[in-house]
Amino acid sequence: MFKFWGSQEQQPEPHQQDNSSQSWYPPSVLSSPGSSRPSTPSSNSSSSFSLQRSTERPQSPAHISPAEAAGVIAVLKDKSVDELRKLLSDKDAYHQFLLSIDQVKIQNNLRDELRKETLQLARENLEKEPCIMELRNQCRIIRTTELAAAEEKLHELERQKEETLRFCSPASLLQRLQDAMNKTDEESENLHKQLLDREIELGPFVQKYKKLRTTYHKRALIHLAAKSSSLS
Repeated sequence: MFKFWGSQEQQPEPHQQDNSSQSWYPPSVLSSPGSSRPSTPSSNSSSSFSLQRSTERPQSPAHISPAEAAGVIAVLKDKSVDELRKLLSDKDAYHQFLLSIDQVKIQNNLRDELRKETLQLARENLEKEPCIMELRNQCRIIRTTELAAAEEKLHELERQKEETLRFCSPASLLQRLQDAMNKTDEESENLHKQLLDREIELGPFVQKYKKLRTTYHKRALIHLAAKSSSLS
């Protein structure tokens, strides 16, 4: 066999020129043992060299399941040598064969379905754009009109709350109680002055004066008790 190969060394190899045009094929296709490509001394030496380099630097594994690989092999094993050679030399034939594989069909169908669903979602989003713009305008109107009125009302309610808290604070209550005591005391003094000036009779004076002083002493006792409790 080596003599036969040696006798053919001076003859040009018919398929050596095809190697440069087959660079677009995947490495797994070029080195596939099922291609049934006729071997030559140069191809044997190059294949042994590539095999040695592949053992020195392992390639990344292909993402394909054993079942899918078995299906592809089952399709290739029924083809003749001429058909396999055409797949390796004809890019269009290889492309048509690739599209005829069931796994590729499934992937293409999935891709087409995803593309259709994406386009449908995009159309729905575009159809909702006028509604989105209308809602955005309404939000802008609410911010500029209703929100401003609501904030003003809120500020007014907060002001009333602060006034109520100040009015009902212990210090404010003691102060108002003290003012009421002073007012009652002043009224009783004015009434006593009227008696001295003979502007009022003794009977009405006693009734009014007694009522005023009773009110004064009640408020004084409440003021004293509240002041004592606040200090404690």
